[in-house]
Amino acid sequence: MTDSRPESGTPGAPVAPRFLADRMLGRLAKWLRILGYDTAYLPQLSSAGVKREARRQGRLLLTRRTCFLRQKDVPRFFFVHADGFRAQLVQVCTELRLDVSAHVLTRCSVCNQALAAIPREQVRQRVPDYVWQTQTSFLACDKCRRMYWPATHRARVLDELRRLGLLTDHPAHGGDSAG
Repeated sequence: MTDSRPESGTPGAPVAPRFLADRMLGRLAKWLRILGYDTAYLPQLSSAGVKREARRQGRLLLTRRTCFLRQKDVPRFFFVHADGFRAQLVQVCTELRLDVSAHVLTRCSVCNQALAAIPREQVRQRVPDYVWQTQTSFLACDKCRRMYWPATHRARVLDELRRLGLLTDHPAHGGDSAG
């Protein structure tokens, strides 16, 4: 592992890390997005392409490629030694001291775009009737057009984070279920 601590923009104000997950870490990338972390995932890139993009975008490279441990030209990276995505998520969150509860479910888990609140009256044609009748708050992804709302998926995500020991309280943020 190289220096992978979050950088500070101003004294006392840490900047959330931005990640680039390599092709072996797709599920980890999705879960980091669920936690609200800007996580690019470009599985089509070669080793050289991943290094180039991490450097170009100023992202912390998350990798399981052992060859990066021996190379000198690798940008800032974090070596993920855990096998399953749950253990990987615990490793990354714990070792990088990520704030798990701060921004849960505020980013599109599919395309990585930050979600924006959208007035209920603007989503009538974009969600199923049952959702329209039972939900009052909605978030939208401007990039892929997915809709999110508080529902059972949100509860399952929060329960999973609690089971992993990553979440001890109930965050008061956004929706979760894509339509």
